[in-house]
Amino acid sequence: MHLYLYEPRLERRQGLIDELNSARIHPVTIGAEFFMGDLTMLSREGSEARPFLLADLPDTPEIVARMRAAGARNPVLVLRDFRNSRAAAKMLDLGADDDLVVPVKAIELRSRINAITRRSHGHTAESVTIGEVTAYFDGRDPEVAGQRIKLSRREHAIFQQLALNACKVISKAAIYDAVYGMADEQPFDKVIDVYICKIRKKIDTAAPSGHQYIETVHGRGYKLAPAEGDETLSLPPAVAAVQEARAS
Repeated sequence: MHLYLYEPRLERRQGLIDELNSARIHPVTIGAEFFMGDLTMLSREGSEARPFLLADLPDTPEIVARMRAAGARNPVLVLRDFRNSRAAAKMLDLGADDDLVVPVKAIELRSRINAITRRSHGHTAESVTIGEVTAYFDGRDPEVAGQRIKLSRREHAIFQQLALNACKVISKAAIYDAVYGMADEQPFDKVIDVYICKIRKKIDTAAPSGHQYIETVHGRGYKLAPAEGDETLSLPPAVAAVQEARAS
């Protein structure tokens, strides 16, 4: 998991980076100038998957307000040095998703981010079932017909985007933005296609039905969906309603 980290104080930043890395969370550090630019880029499909972790500083309330005014739907979590209920309430009212007091363990932070992300896509449970495939949003590898399928870190990140948007076409560009974003490593353009092929092979090999769960929608992207007529689909009503509205 990558996230954007806004912590200008050098003495705090390195300790926070070390803690995040311990839970395989990879921060991309940004400065105040990031928020002075065009934040509408955060509203494009795929960009909303990248969380923001913001230190509580005098300009943080304005930053949160600017992000939400620009249409950014990214998870926003604020870390403050001391408990302050009034300030925390203001931050949440401005659009922050969570307000925490340091020190906080990265493993807890990861679970909080996962919870915010799945709820933002309409998922209330920790998993979704599509036909023979069960996808988990808490970091576990998926299961196919009860068999655990081992995915690499990058494969898992890509598969999670498909699962969060189950039965909806998601573009390659959106997957790329969600998985790589502002990360230092910027691979070649075809990397998503390569990973999709690897994930598809693993799932299809394990599926007794032989159904190809990851569908290529030419000119549009990819879709994770059950076979036609398969009733084994655990999308919550809220997700189905949102996807129906987007499709219309």
